[in-house]
Amino acid sequence: MIATKQSISRKENHLFFQLWTAALVTVFIAGCQGSVEITPTANYGLSTRTIQVDGQTRRYAIYLPHGLEHTPHPLIFELHGGGIYIEDETGESGHKTPYKLWMNLADREKCIVVYPEGLNGKYGKPTWNDCLANSTVSSIADDVKFISTLIDDIQSKYRIDRSRIYVSGTSNGGLMALRMAIELSDKIAAVAAVAAAMPDDSKCAQPVKPISILFMNGTDDNHLPYHGGVLSNPPKPDHGTVYSTEDSVNIWTTVNQTNPTPVVYDFPDINKQDNSTVTRYRYSNGIEGTEVVLYKINGGGHSAPSIQEQYSWLFEQYFGKQNHDIEMTSEVWNFFKAMTLD
Repeated sequence: MIATKQSISRKENHLFFQLWTAALVTVFIAGCQGSVEITPTANYGLSTRTIQVDGQTRRYAIYLPHGLEHTPHPLIFELHGGGIYIEDETGESGHKTPYKLWMNLADREKCIVVYPEGLNGKYGKPTWNDCLANSTVSSIADDVKFISTLIDDIQSKYRIDRSRIYVSGTSNGGLMALRMAIELSDKIAAVAAVAAAMPDDSKCAQPVKPISILFMNGTDDNHLPYHGGVLSNPPKPDHGTVYSTEDSVNIWTTVNQTNPTPVVYDFPDINKQDNSTVTRYRYSNGIEGTEVVLYKINGGGHSAPSIQEQYSWLFEQYFGKQNHDIEMTSEVWNFFKAMTLD
């Protein structure tokens, strides 16, 4: 006999409620871990999505913080390095990653964070079509259009503060962020380039519009040489060449017409084991309130500094020392949050 609702006992009702609650919790946890896509009406969480650009399916992850309100929110893009997937950026792959800390910051500051993914380059992994004219290893996709389309799409779904859209990137992603500063300055308020510099053979136009720029480079970077030259370890001519970090800073202080003399600050050396320190050079009072800031990681390698997310010794064998005196995401956000697009 099939039991009716009237014939279900209190005990059975209680069991049914427990099972129903457990199912909801399972779905909730899966959503938080990114395996369930967040719809535009969802309250918060991380999801991986796709968008069509020029007939190609492009992937990106988006993080919506707890407590989104009706007021406009800042929008931050984090661009991965060459050969890195978005799951590596967000921590879903299980690897150490300073970039997942953007999500913690987003919860505190009520920002929306987006992790776009480049298309495969010559070596079969995601890359960005940056401005390096003498590089043959990266994707040839129109990534400026991809990011611009993403901005428009996200703005159509969520309340975004159009004056507070920012782009940060590391390595190939940092070079792409610098391209954004040149070609998408009508939408972006500021850019941060980590382990990146300006190309000395560029296929992009020269920068002319003032925009605030942050560089964060290690003096012992063996993939992107601090003093300029051929990229990769060992150096590979097909990866392209860049200006020195100081020359890259000078390009933007000239464009922005900042103070020629920086304000210098040495961060406390809180971790003596990382064999590196951090000095900040801030060039202020540029056109339209722009700045150029350099975080010089003395003794640092090809990585984003982090206190919480420390790379392994094996990583450092290939990429050099990671600094543990500052948190990259916090420092970049402190720079971003003061910048607005007029």
